[in-house]
Amino acid sequence: MKTLLKYLKPYFPRMSGGLIIKIAGTVVELFIPYILTHILETVILTQKVSSIIFWGVLMVLCAAAACVFNIIANRMAASVSRDFSEKVRHDLFAKTLRLSAAQTDKFTIASLESRITTDTYNIHHFVGMMQRMGVRAPIILIGGIIITLIMDSYLSMVMIATMPLLFITVYLVSRNGIPLYKKVQQSVDKMIRVVREDAQGIRVIKALSKDKYEHKRYNEVNVGLVKDEKRAGIIMGSVHPIMNLFMNMGIVAVVALSAARVTNRLSTPETVIAFMQYFTQISMSMMAMSRIFTMASKSIASANRIEEILLSEDELIEQSIEDYPQNNRGNIIEFRNVSFSYNGKKEDLSNISFIINPGESLGIIGATGSGKSTLIKLLLRLYDVDKGEIFLNGRNVRTINRSELYSNFGSVMQNDFLYNDTIMENIKFGRDISDDEVVEAAKIAQAHGFISDFSDGYEHVLSQHGTNISGGQKQRVLISRAIAAKPRILILDDSSSALDYKTESALRNALNENLTDTVLINVAQRVSAVKGCSLILVLDEGKIIGSGTHEELLQSCKEYKEISDSQMGGAIVE
Repeated sequence: MKTLLKYLKPYFPRMSGGLIIKIAGTVVELFIPYILTHILETVILTQKVSSIIFWGVLMVLCAAAACVFNIIANRMAASVSRDFSEKVRHDLFAKTLRLSAAQTDKFTIASLESRITTDTYNIHHFVGMMQRMGVRAPIILIGGIIITLIMDSYLSMVMIATMPLLFITVYLVSRNGIPLYKKVQQSVDKMIRVVREDAQGIRVIKALSKDKYEHKRYNEVNVGLVKDEKRAGIIMGSVHPIMNLFMNMGIVAVVALSAARVTNRLSTPETVIAFMQYFTQISMSMMAMSRIFTMASKSIASANRIEEILLSEDELIEQSIEDYPQNNRGNIIEFRNVSFSYNGKKEDLSNISFIINPGESLGIIGATGSGKSTLIKLLLRLYDVDKGEIFLNGRNVRTINRSELYSNFGSVMQNDFLYNDTIMENIKFGRDISDDEVVEAAKIAQAHGFISDFSDGYEHVLSQHGTNISGGQKQRVLISRAIAAKPRILILDDSSSALDYKTESALRNALNENLTDTVLINVAQRVSAVKGCSLILVLDEGKIIGSGTHEELLQSCKEYKEISDSQMGGAIVE
């Protein structure tokens, strides 16, 4: 919560102005019952119409002033909570983008989405509520008690006697609120995860007629969320009725005692009328405070979840050259005895070593789960290696600034994405790339032809994830994006799997002809995609079981030859 208070600090002047106006409106509102008592006890007895009109108009002016002051204060409170939550969402999203892949795996995408949306809404609502009710309710409570003590201290003590019961109730119930609402938010995370998965895989779900199965899966998390919300709602919702019970008991006691006091001429009916109005105001303020305590529990739970992200340390920070010296060998890429594990138990890559020199290219092939994509993620430093070292242009990747590191690469990853915008903008991807460079990249990627067939060409709007174009077209747009900025190293991670052999061959030839100064790293399942590479790595269960050129591997690696024979019958095809 301390972190979020720092976000509120710049808004303290505006909050102070709103609080002053709110206090003024509340104080004016407190005088209305007192004026009514004065009219009933004194003004009416004078039988002067002018006096009655004067005090009546004064009551109306007080009510109008309270209304105007409260509206102004509430608008200021809304603007503060809006701007505050906007800043929190901005920084939370920025921090989410800076999280390492390991941290993202730990928090999960669904949970990050929930924190940016639901949790920020909870604190937005609480900040606004505190500025509205958090000022008004205590003033009415304290002010009402003071005025009633002045008017009739005996009746006021009856009301004050109920206060400890109310505060004990709020304390006992509210202390359970934070863990309850934290569990609710965790259930929201689970529901969002299922919704995301189903939304992304909706076509597969329909194709396999798994609507009922997915509905059942969603229903399970939905029922779990309802169960947690119900438990939190029942416990936290008990504050209001219990407080109502105590307040009503207090009102009954006040009515009974006031009847006796009026009979014995110890009080007046006018005083009792005003007293009951104050008691009603105090009751409403106590109800408002109970809602504040309930919302505070939910907000604190959300604030803690948000702070987990904001306060998480950057894991992939730039290290010093003294700790990770250069290799000074002049090669482009070097993996030196690299080992890595996602879960810290079983190694996903073991003792990987290879060198790529200027002008060379790298092909990586292997069965599903052999570690091909993991190797690429380590090169991009999405994760840090557990053992060994990775060098780029002679520098350990740990010592290279992220922006500088990523500027070397153009990549097409598995399950890469396209967003709902034009093809032109999807290829530019917010970078300073001219239209001519986009067209040039599309021609190299063999995408210009089908893009030109659209009536609106490069201004053709793609749906989210590119679902309104074919898989092969989507891959070619992604390859266009990767090469548009003319990267020094181009990574194609299984990015031609949806291309026919003719298009794939044309793509390889275009890359070789146009990107002569670019190091190509091709991760593929097809031998045809990697056979032209200077160095081919054959991976199996995270280990290199073969390395060399295509011809060398046909002679030295049985597994590679089996893949080649099964796909091409042992022939070299163009």
